[in-house]
Amino acid sequence: MSMYGRDPWGGPLEINAADSATDDDRSRNLQDLDRAALSRPLDETQQSWLLGPSEQKKKKRYVDLGCIIVSRKIFVWTVGTLLVSGFLAGFITLIVKTVPRHHHGKPPPDNYTLALHKALMFFNAQRSGKLPKHNNVSWRGNSCLRDGKSDTSTTIKDLVGGYYDAGDAIKFNFPASFAMTMLSWSVIEYSAKYEAAGELNHIKEVIKWGTDYLLKTFNNSADKIDKIAAQVGVGDTSGGSTTPNDHYCWMRPEDIDYPRPVYECHSCSDLAAEMAAALASASIVFKDNKAYSQKLVHGARTLFQFSRDQRGRYSAGGSDPALFYNSSSYWDEFVWGGAWLYYATGNSSYLQLATHPKLAKHAGAFWGGPDYGVLSWDNKLAGAQVLLSRLRLFLSPGYPYEEILRTFHNQTSIVMCSYLPVFTSFNRTKGGLIQLNHGRPQPLQYVVNAAFLAALFSDYLDAADTPGWYCGPNFYSTNVLREFAKTQIDYILGENPRKMSYVVGFGNHYPKHVHHRGASTPKNKIRYNCKGGWKWRDSKKPNPNTLVGAMVAGPDRHDGFHDVRTNYNYTEPTLAGNAGLVAALVALSGDRSTGIDKNTIFSAVPPMFPTPPPPPAPWKP
Repeated sequence: MSMYGRDPWGGPLEINAADSATDDDRSRNLQDLDRAALSRPLDETQQSWLLGPSEQKKKKRYVDLGCIIVSRKIFVWTVGTLLVSGFLAGFITLIVKTVPRHHHGKPPPDNYTLALHKALMFFNAQRSGKLPKHNNVSWRGNSCLRDGKSDTSTTIKDLVGGYYDAGDAIKFNFPASFAMTMLSWSVIEYSAKYEAAGELNHIKEVIKWGTDYLLKTFNNSADKIDKIAAQVGVGDTSGGSTTPNDHYCWMRPEDIDYPRPVYECHSCSDLAAEMAAALASASIVFKDNKAYSQKLVHGARTLFQFSRDQRGRYSAGGSDPALFYNSSSYWDEFVWGGAWLYYATGNSSYLQLATHPKLAKHAGAFWGGPDYGVLSWDNKLAGAQVLLSRLRLFLSPGYPYEEILRTFHNQTSIVMCSYLPVFTSFNRTKGGLIQLNHGRPQPLQYVVNAAFLAALFSDYLDAADTPGWYCGPNFYSTNVLREFAKTQIDYILGENPRKMSYVVGFGNHYPKHVHHRGASTPKNKIRYNCKGGWKWRDSKKPNPNTLVGAMVAGPDRHDGFHDVRTNYNYTEPTLAGNAGLVAALVALSGDRSTGIDKNTIFSAVPPMFPTPPPPPAPWKP
């Protein structure tokens, strides 16, 4: 039965109700149709339809790939070639992977870079307060968490943190601030080298640990202050005193239970100006962290104003600091702090102060003396002159600064001449170590600072396309300065008559009896009291803990060295000494073509248009 519906296109629509025929029925019907069709003669096209693929002999020469039809011969050749090529490539790769060969990768890091990694670790070992999780010094823990609170006489209560100065547990702001300034200066000039060594984040952490603490030592939110916490802990053992303190007791910082007095100063120009230099230089390092950078700048301004208002040396009057870090004057800090504040703020009033001829004269810029040109935690003049020569070399501000800047530049050139072996300003040991402190003990801290200044000044001249400088009538290449820096640092790293590295953990032969409480006392869960630790001080055994990266005080003037814990003149490291070492190492490390960063230090300095000099007096007949 069939029914007819209406096709929407107009024709009849047949719906076969009997469409339940099986597949077998359909196939039989088709065979009937085939027989019917084949009973008639078929043309060629019809034959090709009906005979199907089994009869298509001529089409076998081609392969239908869907989008294109290609010759079967070409197809076979292509596939075959690809398979053979793949097999050969795999076979060659297998041979290359299994046969040993020489790598031509990056060159191995130089000695200066290797020593730099270690020298920075010293600062991790010197941290006071609650330590960060990634401090990486297994034998150190949280210590002195009541600093400030335990002294009822001080108004500044939170003095937790900062750095221990040396082998003791005293926190001296004066050398610590200088150390932070030197580290910041090295980052500003050589951030690309720190980056290449993978140490940029680490050095910034080291600086921030120091500046965070310095911000605690005065009212950093105020515009005017009248005091600074200059020191935490005391070390005076004169007159046979047996009062427990940071020099009488030999114990791990983690075990300290005796009171730690705070020394406050109300008239300390040298300390305040040095702290201002530290915060101002760090503000340039952290310029990408705007809030923190501005906090540092504000603190630096406040400190510098205090240093100018309340004149006086922080170590005057036989105070405890005078025994260990006695400051000889504050004029050099005025020049140094003023220069750093100018770079940090671009405020020309700081530059006017830093380049004031009377200030320079008081700081000793125009006279020689046995220690002229020696940069140290006490005297920053040599560093300030290099820092201000930079301004003349790259920005050339002209009048009214040109005359004094030219003087500073000339004085810097004279200092650089004094470092060279052909001049006799400073003696040298037979092994070649320059005697910047004229044979007195602990020479290395001065040597590393000079090496940094020499390498830096040679990089300044290179960046200014100046091949060298004059010493009297003779012209010396910048390479001579760099060579001086290298020979001194190489001496410290082991190229000396004793074949000893004076940086702990660098090389195979280095001091094993470092004068350091934490490193010499074993971490054995036994708490040694004040006198109980003396046995570790006096022990002949090597330190149980390695104070990685510590640069010890150094050899005597005959290249002699005694690796004994009880003689701090040979074996005690310091914060300021290691900061100079880090600065010198980064200046010499890596690829020389990297050079200095010419512009970052000037990022806050406005464009300079030299002021025309005043007109001459009117001519009178």
